[in-house]
Amino acid sequence: MQIEVWQLVLYIILALIAGAAAGFFVTRHLFQKQLKENPPINEKMIRAMFRSMGRAPSEKQVREIMRNVNSQR
Repeated sequence: MQIEVWQLVLYIILALIAGAAAGFFVTRHLFQKQLKENPPINEKMIRAMFRSMGRAPSEKQVREIMRNVNSQR
């Protein structure tokens, strides 16, 4: 059984495409899982930011900022 050169090239190209697609979906899944487990910003961070600016945030302000952050995702 002999493989022709064009068949070898075709197999290599198909393997690269399949590997790239699989890598994309696996990486996307892992990235989304990481974001869900460790959100980029939370209410505690917002309160600390307000305190560092010398302000005491109301609960309404904190909720509004969280809503804005979550709506931009």
